[in-house]
Amino acid sequence: MLSTKEIQNTVKQLFDSENFISDPAELYEPIQYTLALGGKRLRPTLLLAACDMFGGDVGKASAAAVGIEVFHNFTLLHDDLMDKSPLRRGKETVYRRWNENIAILSGDTMFALAYRYFLRQWHPNMEAILKTFTETAIGVCDGQQYDMNFETQADVSIADYMKMIELKTAILLAGAMKIGALYANAPEKDIELLYNAGISMGLAFQLQDDLLDAYGDVSVFGKQTGTDIKDNKKTYLYLSALKEADKSQKETLQRLFKTTPENPDEKIRTVIGIYDSLNIKALVEKDIETYFEQSLRYLDGINLGNDRKETMKQIINQLLGRKI
Repeated sequence: MLSTKEIQNTVKQLFDSENFISDPAELYEPIQYTLALGGKRLRPTLLLAACDMFGGDVGKASAAAVGIEVFHNFTLLHDDLMDKSPLRRGKETVYRRWNENIAILSGDTMFALAYRYFLRQWHPNMEAILKTFTETAIGVCDGQQYDMNFETQADVSIADYMKMIELKTAILLAGAMKIGALYANAPEKDIELLYNAGISMGLAFQLQDDLLDAYGDVSVFGKQTGTDIKDNKKTYLYLSALKEADKSQKETLQRLFKTTPENPDEKIRTVIGIYDSLNIKALVEKDIETYFEQSLRYLDGINLGNDRKETMKQIINQLLGRKI
């Protein structure tokens, strides 16, 4: 069984050995640039960890691991364009470094390249693997549309938001884990438990991301903080604050989230001041912990010895340890 470090090193070696440059250079240089930015490589790590957990050969799932990360980075490239984000992992985003048309086309190409990687290595479960990847990709796009809808939709509930982040974020983590288990021919019941563990982990992961956007250190987080507030994103923090706020605070929040002020820093300071007065940070941290514990309970239900699940548990616990 591989350790967390061994799986992470395997993922690093996979991307170190890949060359995404081709002709025309204007199309492929942004792809190489995007994938060279690195990041946690969480999705390929989860895919290979799931495969290894059930005794599969991670070498036979390595191309899919690259494919899932290429797809994930495609979503980030287009997200940055739609959100007009200037930074990704501390570097200039593709649409800013090149232009919007190149960002669209390079992203489209990454989506197609992801399928090419999946098809590179044949597997008896290939139909189920590609079906899982396809449904996951559609779900991510559904989630992105809900996210955009919420920017102008007045009556977004916490339940609405949780459904959106399950689609936009959690199903890609869960899908990566399910695909890894399919490469290892895992039992259907165990695959379902693993998928549910991934969903719970993904929900916690996104709530933590929401928290980092408001309270994170840009030098650690790699993105500008306060972007969700500036862009009127109805995050878990905002919706929780509305629930806890008095009439005056609620009116202030709703008014600020309908505007694009000339001075966004003042807006960000005002909103975070309300969050602080309502102790929203602690409230969200408690809910993050609940989802992580739920994820571990699903993992405990899988019919394997604890030693086989140790690496996956370590990866989940590492996620919980992100610094704010």
